[in-house]
Amino acid sequence: MLNRTLAPASKQVNDINFIAPTKQQLANGIQVFTVNVGQQELVRIEFIFENVNYNQNKPLQAVTVNSLINNGTKTLSAKEIAEKVDYYGAFLQTEYGADQTTITLFSLNKHLVAVLPIVKSILNESVFPQQELDIFIQNQKQKLQVNLQKNDFIARKTFANTIFGDTAYGSDISMADYDALKRDDLLTYFKAAFKPANCTIIAAGKFEAKEFDLLNQFFGQEWENNEPSTVNELTYAPVEGGEIYIEKADAVQSAIRMGNLSINRKHQDFPALQILNCLLGGYFGSRLMANIREDKGYTYGIGSGIASLKDAGYFFIATEVGTEVCANALQEIEKEINILKTELVGEEELDLVRNFMLGSMLGSLENAFSHADKFKNIYFSGLDYDYYSKYIHTVKTISAEELKAIANTYLNWNAMTRVVVGKK
Repeated sequence: MLNRTLAPASKQVNDINFIAPTKQQLANGIQVFTVNVGQQELVRIEFIFENVNYNQNKPLQAVTVNSLINNGTKTLSAKEIAEKVDYYGAFLQTEYGADQTTITLFSLNKHLVAVLPIVKSILNESVFPQQELDIFIQNQKQKLQVNLQKNDFIARKTFANTIFGDTAYGSDISMADYDALKRDDLLTYFKAAFKPANCTIIAAGKFEAKEFDLLNQFFGQEWENNEPSTVNELTYAPVEGGEIYIEKADAVQSAIRMGNLSINRKHQDFPALQILNCLLGGYFGSRLMANIREDKGYTYGIGSGIASLKDAGYFFIATEVGTEVCANALQEIEKEINILKTELVGEEELDLVRNFMLGSMLGSLENAFSHADKFKNIYFSGLDYDYYSKYIHTVKTISAEELKAIANTYLNWNAMTRVVVGKK
């Protein structure tokens, strides 16, 4: 009989194998990276464009173009695009990020010849109808009005603007920014950003020679878009730490968001900082969760993270707590940070974090799409697969002394911007 009172034996993950993509090129020079894995007749094709021409006075150009790009072209209305994509059982989504904009197509292989022309029309000849823009502006203003009543939204917005300023990473969007949107500006941005010279294609799934030939047939020629552009390159300097308090008289909970500029994936210390972050607040068994949630009962959840962007990185801690315990929660967060800076992590706890991180990495590589995602992380950071080898080695071998040194280098309470929205 299996004794269910005893935990099963565990062992550390030894090897993690990554599937590197095949690099190809369309006739017009567009780089194509293919992860050809799997037997199902299904592919995911991502058209990725670097964000360009950031204008502080027009901060919503890129995100609005991304949102409306499939809402009408010279030959297809928004309804026709939706109906045709749906008819072939395909799925088309747009995603705006701080550094890149992505148009993603999921399709059965047999329908690629029918759906790729739709994507071609979207990327070449979107027209951004005024009616669709007017609806977008109205909906987004209503959404912003609702969000401005949420403490966590205000805290996140204030934090980003404080550490990044009025840039692509930290724009303090207002109602007036939506009112300032003009169709001509969207067309200009579209022609500058969505062009072959600014495009990278990543395909995953059962993507073989026939599929590549179709891709080259539809996207290997010159596009109509060819406006000059400059890829966004941003620089940041650390801001002075301190507390920003936004009082909400009727608040039941206070939102806390705190952190500071830090390193990104390009820095050699990034894997070690990820391990430290995991210990502090990066998973359910973290110290912040054990203290603030499990022991004190101040919150349903609290976490920390490290965001790696192209031109910067930042560390943050986020939670919502009862207003009556907000000050206590801040004290406990500071205490947990100071413990990491002054005391060595126990070997048992460190082994648990090692197993969690390696297991998460292994578990995230379940199909062709996830292997392509891992490639994107390094490719757009200017790295290669050595990054993952060094990451795994660091997770397996880092010592408590090294973690303490990393904590003293990168966790500085006085340098952190601490935003509290609600009541203290």
